[in-house]
Amino acid sequence: MIKGTPRTLTVNILTLFPDLLEASFSHSILKRAREKGLFHPKLINIRDFSRDKHRTVDDKPYGGGSGMVIKVDPVARALYSLRRGKGTGLVLLLAPTGRRFDQKMAQQLSRLERFTLICGHYEGVDQRVSEKLCDHEVSIGDYVLTGGEPAAIVISDAIVRLLPQALGSENSAVQDSFSDGLLDYPHYTRPFRYRGWKVPDVLISGAHKKVSVWRREQQLKRTMQHRPDLLERAHLDPEERKKIAESARPERKPGHNRRRKE
Repeated sequence: MIKGTPRTLTVNILTLFPDLLEASFSHSILKRAREKGLFHPKLINIRDFSRDKHRTVDDKPYGGGSGMVIKVDPVARALYSLRRGKGTGLVLLLAPTGRRFDQKMAQQLSRLERFTLICGHYEGVDQRVSEKLCDHEVSIGDYVLTGGEPAAIVISDAIVRLLPQALGSENSAVQDSFSDGLLDYPHYTRPFRYRGWKVPDVLISGAHKKVSVWRREQQLKRTMQHRPDLLERAHLDPEERKKIAESARPERKPGHNRRRKE
């Protein structure tokens, strides 16, 4: 790669609805990243790899049951076509049984040159896709979606934000929620006072060190209030962990240890 040339992340996405994904990738940060050559979503329509005139990609499940299941053979042919080209990279099936997608995984995927997402639909995908054709399964949460396309959009958006030059400010991704394991600090802008609600004075003090201290305190406070589960793995110094431990101790009521008078 020529020095100064931005790296391109290619995301192959196997889907039944490429138009749905194309619409999402044509706006905001995802669009700008594409135009800069940082992000290349390659959309592969699974129906193009069906071998019948009706472009059938699903069938009834063995053993009975409701719904339809995406067949293994068109998915396999789509993956083989990618491997004959520039390759698939890591192959991930979007499925509720997968590892939970989080900021750490987003950071890991953003460092790759390419990877592949498979979007399920209907009642799911033939189990042989997961067992024989994929490296891992990934889930974005414990809820049911019609298909994997919304999950592919979520994952792409989270990853593209981490690519160098994708955001207007290089510090934006670093300061995002979860970047250091904590929630983000609160943000304010003009007007300073609205309906009697004013911006914290420290933010207009001009004292950058005080602002940094306040923001860090707010990160810790918000995380303790809203997502205390994040604190165990967060990047904290010993003093911060000490403060958190102290704040977690139950307050003793006045006179709690006094001896009861006989």
